[in-house]
Parts: sequence; C-alpha cells; structure tokens
Amino acid sequence: MKPIRVYLTLLITIFFLNATAQFRKYSNEFLNIGAGARGLAMGSAQVASVTDGTAGYWNPAGLVSIKDHPQLNLMHAEYFAGIGKYDYASIAFPAANNKRTVGITGLRFAVDDIMNTLFLVEPDGSINYNNIQAFSSADYAFLFSFAQKLKESTDKNVHFGLNAKVIHRNVGKFAKAWGFGLDAGLQIIHNNWKFGVTGRDITSTFNAWSFNFSEKEKEVLYLTNNEIPVKSTELTAPRLVLGIARNFKLGKKSSLLAEANLDLTFDGQRNTLISAEPVSADPKLGLELNVNNVFFLRAGINNFQRALADGDTVNQKKVWIYQPSAGAGFHISNVTIDYAFTNLANQSNPLFTHVFSLRLNLVNDKKKND
Repeated sequence: MKPIRVYLTLLITIFFLNATAQFRKYSNEFLNIGAGARGLAMGSAQVASVTDGTAGYWNPAGLVSIKDHPQLNLMHAEYFAGIGKYDYASIAFPAANNKRTVGITGLRFAVDDIMNTLFLVEPDGSINYNNIQAFSSADYAFLFSFAQKLKESTDKNVHFGLNAKVIHRNVGKFAKAWGFGLDAGLQIIHNNWKFGVTGRDITSTFNAWSFNFSEKEKEVLYLTNNEIPVKSTELTAPRLVLGIARNFKLGKKSSLLAEANLDLTFDGQRNTLISAEPVSADPKLGLELNVNNVFFLRAGINNFQRALADGDTVNQKKVWIYQPSAGAGFHISNVTIDYAFTNLANQSNPLFTHVFSLRLNLVNDKKKND
C-alpha cells in the first residue's frame, strides 16, 4: 500500500525551504495581529492615540502616558473555531516623576494538538493509529520597552519610545528559531491633534532556524518526496506606520476620537490599496465614541485588497474588499474591560471572532486613600 499523503501536517517541510538569509515578505506575521480589544475594534489605527499598556505593541512612545502606578493588560482571542489561540499580556511601570516608563510585553500565537502522522503507515503498509503523536506550532514574542518624555508644555508634548524584542518560534521538536529586533516610536500631541510614527523591525529582525529530525524521520520524509530543511536564517524587512488623530468634543461629557494610519512596507509589491514596487501602503481607519470616560463605542476598517467578485469565475472581475471591526468598552475605577468583534480576513469571508481584554491599574490602598 502506498503511504498516505498526510505528512503535510509537518508544515516545517514547506515553509522553510530555500530560506538562505533572505527577506520574507510575511515573516513573523503573527506580530501584525494586534494587541488589546480597543485597538482591534478601531481597525488597528493606534499609533497616534494609544496611551495605555498596549502601546508597547502599537507605539512604545505612548507608554509614557501611564502615570503614577503600574498598569496590567491581558487579552485572549481564538481564531478558526478555536484552532488558533492568541494570547497577549503586558505590564508597564512609570517612574516616580512620570517622565519615563518601562514595560514588558508577551505574545503567543499557537496551533495546538497537530497530529504527527509520519509513522501512521507501518513498513508492511498497515495503518497503526497508535503511532500518531500530537505537537504544537507556537510563536512567541517578548518586548522590552522604554518610553521617555522629550518635551512637555501646555500645548505640545513630544514622547519617544524604543522596543527590544526577542522572538522564539517552534514547530514541535522538529524546528526552533530565535530572533532579535528593534522598534522605535514617536508621538506628538498638539492641542486636540495627535501625531504618531512607529518604525518596526528597524534593524531587519531575523530568525535563525535550526531543525531536528531523527534518521528514521528523515527516511520517511525522503521516501515521500519531502525535502529535508537545513539551518537557515530569514529576515523581516522594516516597516513604517504613520498616524494622525483628532479628538472632537461633542458636549460636556462626550467626545469622538478619529484616527487614520498608513502602514508602509518595503519588501515588494503587496495586494494593498496603494500597491507599488518596492513600497506598498495599507490605510487603517478607526473611531472611538467616549461617553463620560465610562462607556466607549468603537469601529474600524483596514486591510483593503483587490479580489475576485463572489461567484464571478468567468469575467474575472475584481472588487475591493476590506476588514471591518467594531467593539465597546467599559471603565470604572481602576478596571477597564474592552470587547472587539473583528474579522481575521475580510467582509466577504465569515471569519469573525470575539476578543476580550482587561486593563487594570495597580493602585495600592494607600495611594487610593491619598
């Protein structure tokens, strides 16, 4: 009996072939999902207005807006009916003079319980389900952030931030990678206007991969026409995110925040609203209605792409598609709970997911009483 072609579960033999120290257009793509339900609900338009602990992800300069006490942020999301799990946690510590802040962020995206069927078929052609083992494919990132006030006045503030990030990726026991990179960000607040810029992977973040296959596993891969990967390095090209936001007063207790971002990539032509070689641009738009700083309503849109119209396989007509999102938030005392209803793909595909996040200001009783 011919071996059953189920070895595709070992994605390692597909994704890392011919990775000889070259830029990967979608390298470390898990780092582009987002952080916090607020940002996801606003279409990932955050670099200009973010002021909480999620700034360590969006724009480290925003961390300096955390004052007086540490802040904890947590988020959990599941994609593809729970197959993919995404977790985020961060903590930020402002200095006593509130002029600088340090933060630590952790992210994990994983697909667990993948079936390893390399030895499903015995040498005599029989199928032995006892040979199936499970493994996980997981991506981790750890961000170490520093933010500093560069200028502070009654009408203008300038903040600067820097991230050092460590990346660890593994595919079961078969493959592991370690990487390192730097991000930098700037925020300028002038009256009701906010401007932001973030340079991600400014040092061309790298991943150094190593592979570990036993001789028996190599033999099976060879017999099934799968190439055996070797040590390799992949590079993530820098990207630049520009943002502008404005806060509009709607009354004594309400306001509307509007933000627009432009995500610039430099790794070749992409399927984005502005598509060119080698620079492409993906706009992101977000709105947030603030009612008495207690209740929030949010909406956003991003990820504009050209795709074939539904059902039009004859004329091959292309239309613009996009990724919508919406959400809400509730703030009381030192606790904020945010919710986002967002689409991992676009409006034409039903890949919506529910995202919840928690923000907790760690105020001790003594400071609270003071």
